[in-house]
Amino acid sequence: MENIKAHILVVDDDTRLRSLLQRFLRENGFYVSVAKNASCARQQLQNYQFDLLIVDIMMPEETGLQFLHKLREESNVPVILLTAMGETEDRILGLETGADDYLPKPFEPKELVLRIKNILRRTPTPKENENQILNLGLCCYDLMKKELLSKNGQLIHITPVEQSLLNILGQKSGQVFSREKLAEMLGAGQNPRSIDVQITRLRKKIEKDSKNPRCLQTVRGKGYMLLPS
Repeated sequence: MENIKAHILVVDDDTRLRSLLQRFLRENGFYVSVAKNASCARQQLQNYQFDLLIVDIMMPEETGLQFLHKLREESNVPVILLTAMGETEDRILGLETGADDYLPKPFEPKELVLRIKNILRRTPTPKENENQILNLGLCCYDLMKKELLSKNGQLIHITPVEQSLLNILGQKSGQVFSREKLAEMLGAGQNPRSIDVQITRLRKKIEKDSKNPRCLQTVRGKGYMLLPS
């Protein structure tokens, strides 16, 4: 999991903390999405797959513990709970509810990153080379090495942004990502319009007919998805 960027969802009603965590985690090599409450988080989970969730306990309307309790009825995605409460009984309750780890506020961001990596290291991952090589018709993409190769083995140059797009879409083949979601995950000044440009350029490198793509498809009104052959 550490060799491929993990997608993390931060759920916290504190706008400033959400922004700080999003920036810090991106700087440490993760794709990051955010949600301001449990309802928004649930909507994100309906549309996208995440490798780990960071959830604040003290949220209005529906607490982090209530959200986690419902989440565990249908998902085993790793969860780290954040809270201003540091009492032992609160930590125990959080872990009993199904949290994988617990970090009281205030905390050192570097410690959070270490805890994330430890959890992801324990999370089952596909066997080496299993589902890591994507057949894209005219070429192949190695998710681990982030290399695009022609059928005869020649390396095809792709930019870092194109690598990230292939990794995001390739790790969740068949899943639709909106332009806004891709821009959010990539960060670094990306916007929906720039995503369209990047997709067009990428199609010219991987598709036999870039105007009639078969692998990197547009889902009208929803976004883009990758369908390896």
